[in-house]
Amino acid sequence: MTQTVEFYFDVGSPAAYIAWTQLPRMAAGAGATIDYRPMLLGGVFQATGNHSPTTVPAKGKYMMDDLGRFAARYGVPFVMNPHFPFNTLMLMRGAVGLQMRDPERFVPYVDAVYKAIWADAKNMNDPDVIGQVLQAAGFNPIHLIALAGDQAVKDRLKAITQGAVERGVFGAPTFFIDGQMHWGQDRLDFVKQALEDKP
Repeated sequence: MTQTVEFYFDVGSPAAYIAWTQLPRMAAGAGATIDYRPMLLGGVFQATGNHSPTTVPAKGKYMMDDLGRFAARYGVPFVMNPHFPFNTLMLMRGAVGLQMRDPERFVPYVDAVYKAIWADAKNMNDPDVIGQVLQAAGFNPIHLIALAGDQAVKDRLKAITQGAVERGVFGAPTFFIDGQMHWGQDRLDFVKQALEDKP
């Protein structure tokens, strides 16, 4: 029986970015599939009373240093974006919209957005910069803006986010395997183990 990992993420989370770069290889090695669950992390924080670690300066600095160490271990680019934090509402609606309407372009879209934020330090709070990034990645920004404004897309993002909260999600990245939750990119070893322990 093929294992599936449900992956809840938001592009504004640097920890979720690190997980995003590693999970496909990990899942492929275990013969598992990934069920991508784009959610709105701000909505999760609001519903659960959680906050970004960066609201505690010492904790935020340590977390970013630690993420840098993990990125070096995995050989992936990572910079602390000076424009952080981000309002990811439109970006996550874009991800959900593509997942619903053009699923083959979902992963390339998230790849491009993650690279812009956590490798190239682009200001993805600026609509003009977002448009430039998406156009350079082969997307039509006007089409994506229209897609993000579709009511069905808005409703789907709300539903995924609410569903995440109801399952106990309080941050990103969060993974579920056979109903068991793992939180944080530093728990990928447990995710790997769970995927390889096939029933």
